[in-house]
Amino acid sequence: MSTPPEPALDCPLCPRLVEFRARNAELYPDWHNAPVGSFGPDNARLLIVGLAPGLRGANRTGRPFTGDWAGDLLYATLAAHGFTRGTYASSADDGLELEDVMITNAVRCVPPENKPVGAEANACRPFLTARIASLPRLTTILALGKIAHDNTLRALGHRLASAPFGHAAASDITAPQGKVRLFSSYHCSRYNTNTGRLTEPMFNAVFADIRRYLGA
Repeated sequence: MSTPPEPALDCPLCPRLVEFRARNAELYPDWHNAPVGSFGPDNARLLIVGLAPGLRGANRTGRPFTGDWAGDLLYATLAAHGFTRGTYASSADDGLELEDVMITNAVRCVPPENKPVGAEANACRPFLTARIASLPRLTTILALGKIAHDNTLRALGHRLASAPFGHAAASDITAPQGKVRLFSSYHCSRYNTNTGRLTEPMFNAVFADIRRYLGA
């Protein structure tokens, strides 16, 4: 049986993450506390791959990059480049819709200290492979951070050396759809923006490159 693009809400594959989910469900019973599904239309040409759900962001709201600083920056940038309809309001029921873009994560469950281990990325990778393959019009992938970048390459069976990570880097790689351009950016985390590793103009420039590549 082939792997589906999304894990079950009670996915048992990673014992440490299962335990962390259960612990958070006890502490915060009104939160999502489960694997976070991808968000966006199935006809998207752009797939954004993040690292993993944030504890008080996607793990709480149940939607990728929703409810924390990283989402505030990502969705504002998507809106500025014409990838959204509606208004982002940090909630999964805010009515926001994505245009021509889907957002997912390399690891679908929140990890302790926002740091998944290699075995967890390996266990979750078949879902990323399936998610990529499920998008018939896909031409472009944006990886947010090196871990997401490396997991995307591994999900497609590529050597990491074939497309080295770098902020604003772009490489053509093969995917089930054919040639896909892989763009990379530093992750839009509060830590990266607070330290100046990533600025809003830098992030906007990456999306400007993607918009030019996609065309109108």
